Amino acid sequence: MSGNLRGGALMAAAAVFFASEALAIRLMTARGIPVEVQVFFRAAGQLLWVAPIVARSGLAVFRTERAGLHLFRGGSSLLTWGFYFASFAWLDLATATVLSFTNVMFTTLLAGPVLGERVDGWRWAGTIAGFLGVAVMLRPGTAVSGIGVALALASAMTWCGITLSSRALALTERNTTIMAWVGLVTTAGSAPFAVWGWVPLGLADGAILLAVALFSPSIIWLITSAYRHGEASALAPFQYLRLVFVTGFGWLFFHEAPDGWTWAGAAVILGGALIVTMAEVRRR
Repeated sequence: MSGNLRGGALMAAAAVFFASEALAIRLMTARGIPVEVQVFFRAAGQLLWVAPIVARSGLAVFRTERAGLHLFRGGSSLLTWGFYFASFAWLDLATATVLSFTNVMFTTLLAGPVLGERVDGWRWAGTIAGFLGVAVMLRPGTAVSGIGVALALASAMTWCGITLSSRALALTERNTTIMAWVGLVTTAGSAPFAVWGWVPLGLADGAILLAVALFSPSIIWLITSAYRHGEASALAPFQYLRLVFVTGFGWLFFHEAPDGWTWAGAAVILGGALIVTMAEVRRR
């Protein structure tokens, strides 16, 4: 199997896991499990995945001269998950997923002033197209929830904090150190809210939460492995496969079928995201 083919297979698997996570969030929300509890289990799963590294390396894995940036990255992850999970209480699976792709537009807007990167015409074109797509989805008279859209866009904005801080940390920090800090910060940060929002859970609720905690961190592993095998330019489009799986899950489990205008806006957003992504690949 060629490197690009293997990488594409791994990226497609990540898309399935992304969609599965979205389905699990929707199920947990429908069952009345508070978002605070959902986020805590998601964070605890991240910490569980790095526990063997901590056990092998000891506290040395946390050694860094950039603790402030690690805290910022962990806080960005916590906010992103919180907003993203909460958006599924207001939006169908497909709409919430499409809006999450606007993170590449927000990252483009911030890459210049924060990282000093040059934003070329293609990246600006993709960014403008993406926000026009949001406007199409939110046309006058739409039935899309304004609160849900605000939460999804807030998640996309805080996702920029993850992206930009990860780029900065990657210059000096080991992946194990970054992962360990993220697990620690998100678990510690979400624990008080989980205690405050705790409700009695049934056996099925606990099983869903445990499943999310165990499989969600594997998404990052799959994406990282995909880029290790394949070229970024060949793999970039595969990330958008998750919309196909999410839409299928929404129709199959919740009978959700976005209308034509929503699909039109989604097409513009995805087109803009793809332009920005490919421009980023060419720049590197």
